[in-house]
Amino acid sequence: MSGKGLLGTRVITQIGIVVRDIDAVSQAYADFLGVEKPRWFWTAGYDKAHTELYGKPSDARAKLAFFDMGSLQLELIEPDENPSTWREFLDKHGEGVHHIAFVIKDMDGKIRAMEQNGMPLIQRGDYDGGRYAYIDTAKQLKVLIELLENFDK
Repeated sequence: MSGKGLLGTRVITQIGIVVRDIDAVSQAYADFLGVEKPRWFWTAGYDKAHTELYGKPSDARAKLAFFDMGSLQLELIEPDENPSTWREFLDKHGEGVHHIAFVIKDMDGKIRAMEQNGMPLIQRGDYDGGRYAYIDTAKQLKVLIELLENFDK
């Protein structure tokens, strides 16, 4: 293991929290932080996001709201009823911290390296300008890891 670890970075870029009511929780964070409540938006459907859960296509969508906290972003996630890692988390654990995210390069290589270390891919998909993958690191790290790869413009 090199000094850079499995991901080639140690910079956490995001903390994701799964919630039942994005409006209420967004307002609570806005009040707590003394900032304006961000607008939430729906993630894209399968036609654009190409979401896969355990290697199979999923129609999963979620409402997302973001708070920029300097070098770290707080992401609130309210999942729809379709199968997703977000829905699984909410049904199994209730609301709470779902993942920490890292911006990486070479998504496929990082997924392979993590899988070789007993950390399997759960969900992956595309977003405008990049792609994401959730890795099951709960056994080792007690939280899921999200990999974010932004496409160079």
